[in-house]
Amino acid sequence: MFKQILSKLPRKSSKSEPPEFSSIESPSPVRSNSAGSAKSNGPKRTSSAVFPSSVVAGIEPLVPFRDVHNAEKMNLFVSKVSLCCVTFDFSDPTKDTLEKDVKRQTLLELVDFVASGSMRFTEPAILAMCRMCAVNLFRVFPPSYRSHSGNGGGENDDSDEPMFDPAWPHLHIVYDLLLRFITSTCLDAKIAKKYIDHSFILRLLDLFESEDPRERECLKTILHRVYGKFMVHRPFVRKSISNIFYRFVLETEKHNGIAELLEIFGSVISGFALPLKEEHKLFLWRVLIPLHKPKSLGVYFQQLSYCITQFIEKDPKLASMVMNRVLKYWPVTNSQKEVMFLGEVEEILEAINMVEFQKVMVPLFWRIGCCMNSFHFQVAERALFLWNNDQIVNLIAHNRHVILPIIFPALEKNAQNHWNQGVLNLTLNIRKMFSEMDEQLFLSCLAQFKDEEEQLSVLAEKRKEAWQRLENAASLKPITGNTAVLVTPLATKITC
Repeated sequence: MFKQILSKLPRKSSKSEPPEFSSIESPSPVRSNSAGSAKSNGPKRTSSAVFPSSVVAGIEPLVPFRDVHNAEKMNLFVSKVSLCCVTFDFSDPTKDTLEKDVKRQTLLELVDFVASGSMRFTEPAILAMCRMCAVNLFRVFPPSYRSHSGNGGGENDDSDEPMFDPAWPHLHIVYDLLLRFITSTCLDAKIAKKYIDHSFILRLLDLFESEDPRERECLKTILHRVYGKFMVHRPFVRKSISNIFYRFVLETEKHNGIAELLEIFGSVISGFALPLKEEHKLFLWRVLIPLHKPKSLGVYFQQLSYCITQFIEKDPKLASMVMNRVLKYWPVTNSQKEVMFLGEVEEILEAINMVEFQKVMVPLFWRIGCCMNSFHFQVAERALFLWNNDQIVNLIAHNRHVILPIIFPALEKNAQNHWNQGVLNLTLNIRKMFSEMDEQLFLSCLAQFKDEEEQLSVLAEKRKEAWQRLENAASLKPITGNTAVLVTPLATKITC
């Protein structure tokens, strides 16, 4: 097989024929002629179903680069790259071991040649390289592979370990080669953009579905370099990644590469020019903010929070709108997500200015007050930890006349009857802080709280009396027909 294929390759290069460039996605191999035609006079080229005649450079691929002249090195490069288009089954480590090793050594030799940067890549070399990467990397993951993809999707179960591709020792060399090829100064982006095109980029994005975290890490680096080198493709890359996010939020809630894609966007956002384009603001509102909704937020929360903070640092006027939309998606029934949201609130408050803070402080601290009274001690603690941040304390101090009346009832309720000692201690410290900050305001809020508690107590007593009168009236009325009856606990008690 592999040896037979190698034996068919010509040993010497004849007159080079003009290359014919076909699509990377659908190569059209040319099979060799019959045995009789091999005896015809004139220069001849050997071809096979594996190596199309448009790619084979007519030179022995196993010859080292150092053994050929500079004029032949690019032809040798094309020949070696074409040799690497042969794929193997890596699920069986005992199968085709010799051929796999030959391919591995050839790939390593190509990595060294590309890293040396000794020659500019010709168009046939760029085509051959893109074709080889497409053959080796682009693949569709089977349904069984996708079915338990939980890394960016359905459930965030820490007990599910990622699947590792058995072909990774081979794939990572191909990824390394592609990365060095794209970042090489010998690659002309104007020529390469014809082959590293929209179709090539879409297939790269499809690979982010891989459950192997090592592969997603390589893809993240490569896509970032593609974005940096091919400026003409930047709008398409942003649009394609946005479509993945839309599908994840609105349809599947299952994708393994959300964290890596957000990490790429974190670097992209930092390079946005000011003032921000409307397209970028729409990405924030329509893509990033809704990513708070899926249950698996914890998998990519750090990257998402970084992206949003980058936007606020670029344009501080966005802070109040971002905060309002975060409050809109607040997870009132999910304690783990609530802790994460409180962490993001702290990051936003560290970057917000006074004017934007005053726009959101009323709904924000109403929500923080609810979190302080949470029976889940981690939520309550995380809300109270906000007072450990000097920037937030400074904002609160300047607006204490508005904020303290909002959160004072939550502080008093915690101080009176919260079950967790840690929450109780933090609450008492914050009460003391407010008392020292403005004693008169503190006493005023305390008096108002006591008045409200008395009013609530009176209302509760009135309700109790009203229900008691209704029960008494109902007990005196005779029961006729199917009339509904108010039954007291004593009437239903069964004695043994």
